[in-house]
Amino acid sequence: MTDEIDSDANNTHELTAEVARALIARGWRLTTAESCTGGNLAAALCAQADTAAFYDTGVVTFSDEAKRNVLQVRAETLAVHSAVSEACVQEMSSGILALAGADIAIAVSGYAGPEGGEDGTPAGTVWFAWNFRGQTETKTDVLCRRL
Repeated sequence: MTDEIDSDANNTHELTAEVARALIARGWRLTTAESCTGGNLAAALCAQADTAAFYDTGVVTFSDEAKRNVLQVRAETLAVHSAVSEACVQEMSSGILALAGADIAIAVSGYAGPEGGEDGTPAGTVWFAWNFRGQTETKTDVLCRRL
């Protein structure tokens, strides 16, 4: 699905409106698992009209314990890769998808700052995962602006 996204949106509201329209047109439901964004993704999606037609569940799991207990992220994943990793967001997206029973899950985890990771990963590093019915894509980026 991410290959189909070609947006002319100028801001978050316009982008989430496009996402909402695309999900509603396909009859798909979205769920989110957030860490460093603290629920901002869910808030932006819920600011759209007809939220109930496309949005299901959103959770914020800031601690490793919450990621394990709520999203079923494995302790081994957190110990070996950290919460800010491709492996972690993959498991976060799978966990929220299983919890919500939606079609698509988005997971976000990163170092919002001011400090980065103990392994030298810079502040602003964010991992994203998109999980469409069990098929996951991931991306990482270093964002300079506030999330």
